[in-house]
Amino acid sequence: MGRVRKILSFRNRVVVLTIGVLLVAVSLFYTNSMAHRLREKEQHDVELWAKAMEHVNRDAMGDYMGDPLIANIVNNRNNIPFIITDENLRVVSSHLIPEEIISDPDRLRREIDRFSSENTPIIVRFWWTNDHNHIIFYGQSGLLKSLYYFPYIQIIILLTFGIMTFVAFRSTKRDEQNRVWIGLAKETAHQLGTPTSSLLGWVEYLRAQGVDPAAVDEMQKDLAHLMRIVDRFSKIGSETPLAPANVNEVVGESVMYFRKRIPRNVTLGYNGLAIAPVQAELNTALFEWVIENLLKNALDALQGHGCIDVHIASDEKYVRIDVRDTGKGIAKNNWKRIFEPGFTTKTRGWGLGLSLSRRIVEEYHRGKIAVVESEPGHGTTIRITLKRSYDSVGA
Repeated sequence: MGRVRKILSFRNRVVVLTIGVLLVAVSLFYTNSMAHRLREKEQHDVELWAKAMEHVNRDAMGDYMGDPLIANIVNNRNNIPFIITDENLRVVSSHLIPEEIISDPDRLRREIDRFSSENTPIIVRFWWTNDHNHIIFYGQSGLLKSLYYFPYIQIIILLTFGIMTFVAFRSTKRDEQNRVWIGLAKETAHQLGTPTSSLLGWVEYLRAQGVDPAAVDEMQKDLAHLMRIVDRFSKIGSETPLAPANVNEVVGESVMYFRKRIPRNVTLGYNGLAIAPVQAELNTALFEWVIENLLKNALDALQGHGCIDVHIASDEKYVRIDVRDTGKGIAKNNWKRIFEPGFTTKTRGWGLGLSLSRRIVEEYHRGKIAVVESEPGHGTTIRITLKRSYDSVGA
C-alpha cells in the first residue's frame, strides 16, 4: 500500500511538473508570436512613413515634422524611436532620442549602429531627384521590448515562486519530522526511567546476596551506561550547553567501555591516553553517544574479526578524532549518504545512528564529521573535527 502511494505521489509530481512546463511553453510561444506580429506592424509603419516622406512637398524638406501629414502620421500614438539622416549621416530629424545623444557624435554613431542591428535602415528616395536621399534608422518600441522580456520575467517569477514553495514545504516537513523525533526521544527516556530505577535496586540486592563482586561491578557499569543513554534521549530537542572538556578522557571512556564487550577476535586501539590532553567545547553525554555510534558501526563492519583504531590528533586550531576499521568498507558514492536519515546497508536497524551523530557534531558542537577514507573490502575511516579549546579544565 505504501509503495502504491509513493508511485501515485511520484506520478502526481510528474503531472504537475509537465503541466507547469506546458504552461510556460505556451506562454513563451504566445508572447513571442505577439512580439513577432508587433515587430512586423512597426516595420510596416516605418515603411509607410518612408513612402509619405518620398512624396512630401520639397518646401518641407528642412524638417519632416513641419509637414502636417508627416507629423500626424509619425506622432499618432507612436513610440518607435528613430533618427533620419542624410547620406552623410547628418541628422535631419529624430523622434524619442535625447538631445544629448543627437549633439554627441560618438553617442549618435553608437545609437545609429544599435538601430541598424535591430532593424534594417530604410532609404527614402525622393520623386523629384535621385540625389540627396535620406535614411531612416529606427529601433524597437518600448512595448515590443517589453514583450520580448516578458516571458523571461515570467520564468524568473515562476522559478522564484517554485523555489520559495519548495523551501517552505521542505522546512515545514523537516519541522514536523523534528517534532516527531524529539517527542519519540523524550517518550523513550520517560519509559526507560522506571526500569532503570528498578535495576539499580536489583544490583544492590545482588551485591547484598554475596554474588561475585566482579560480575556485579560490570552490571553496575552497564546500568550506568544505560542511564547515560536515557539522559541523552532526554537532551534531544533541549538547549545543549557546552563546556571545556578533555577530549582524550571523554573518548577514552567510550573506548574502555567497549574494550570489555567486543568479540575476542577484534582489537580496539586507542592513542588518546598516551598523548598530551587536548581540549574542546563539548556536551559530554551527547559526544560520547557519537563515539559509541562510530564504534558500533565499526564493529558491525568487522563481522566478528579485525581491528578498530581510535586516533586523536590536533594542531593549534582543531582536534581530530579518527575512527578506523578494517571492515567491509563503503562505496565512494555512499560516503555522504550514510549520514542521511534512514540510509543503512545493514539488514537490521533504522539508519539513524550516523544521522544523529552528524546532527550532534555539526549542529550542537559546530564541528564536522565525514568519511575521509574508505574502500570496499579494506575498511573505513570516519573523522570528527572540532575547534580546539584552551580554557582550563580541572586537570
